[in-house]
This record gives sequence, C-alpha cells and structure tokens, in this order.
Amino acid sequence: MSERKNFGAQPLLFPQPVLIIGTYDENGKANAMNAAWGGIVGSDEIIIDMSHHKTTDNIMKLKAFTVSAADAEHVTACDYVGLVSGANEPQKMEKAGFTVTKSAFVNAPVINELPVTLECELVKVVDDSKYLGKIKNVSVDERVLGEDGQISLDKFNPIIFDTVHHGYYRFGEKVGSAFLDGARLK
Repeated sequence: MSERKNFGAQPLLFPQPVLIIGTYDENGKANAMNAAWGGIVGSDEIIIDMSHHKTTDNIMKLKAFTVSAADAEHVTACDYVGLVSGANEPQKMEKAGFTVTKSAFVNAPVINELPVTLECELVKVVDDSKYLGKIKNVSVDERVLGEDGQISLDKFNPIIFDTVHHGYYRFGEKVGSAFLDGARLK
C-alpha cells in the first residue's frame, strides 16, 4: 500500500465544475462571471460561493441568476469573464462574444453560446457569501441533446477546473454505469 500525504483543509474535490453566473443589473444590462466554487445541493437547489462582485450586487437587487456550465468551445470567453469586472468593463459581454436571451422563468440572462443553463431564483444568502438558488428551469440547446432527447456528453463538452494547477480540462471517457456496476457485488 502506498503512503498518503495530508494537505490540510483545502477545497480539493475533483471534478470542480466551471460555472458562469449570469445576471442583469438594475438597468437590464447583462453581466457574467466565472465562479469555481458551487454545486447542486438538492433536487432543485444550487449554491454558489462568491465574494463581493457586481454579480452579487445584481443578485441581491433582482433576486435571480443563471448558472451555465462552461464548455471547451468557449474556454477563453469563460476565463475572461472571471478576470474582468463588469463594474470596470461595460463591454465585458461583447468582448467575451456572449449574447443573451432573457429567461422566461427568472429575471436573468441565458447566455446563448453556453448550451446548458440553470435558471435560478435567490432563496437566501448563507454566511455572507454563499448564494442558495432554487432552480426554476434548466434550458438546454438542442445541439447537445442525444437521440433520447437528453443531454449527451458525446455532444456537450463541459470543462472542469483544477484548483491545484489552475488548468481547465475536458471530461474524460465513460468508465462505468451507475446503479449497475455496483449491483454485481450484491
């Protein structure tokens, strides 16, 4: 058996999704930011941990946001929206090459270029930085749907974030079948 090394308390859970948070400001101008810490916490809830940003101000004002999964085709734009503040760069969305459509379910933008978007209503803020949202709808571009009408990871290429070396990676190949492989050990 190999030795183990202790790293202490760190956010080293893999894979870490790359989440693009979309909001409108009080004037209806779309904004987006890259958030690395977040995930599903129930069948219809998501939580995102963010320090203070224009995006968080927008969420508090309009009580709504979208969460899109960053994909390999848009890695440069997704990284860019995490580097530049919408408060300082009024053309941030345009420079990223992002266009938006207003969600029919919440007062927040759906980024047209990113194929999978959770449309969320703010439930509450926990510990001053964790934004709990209720998922009101998931909109999916038909270009990433398989023959069964569901999201196909053969067509959709979400990226993950390596918190150690700060890299973005594609998902790998399928290595098993949930609820079936383990049943062989019953």
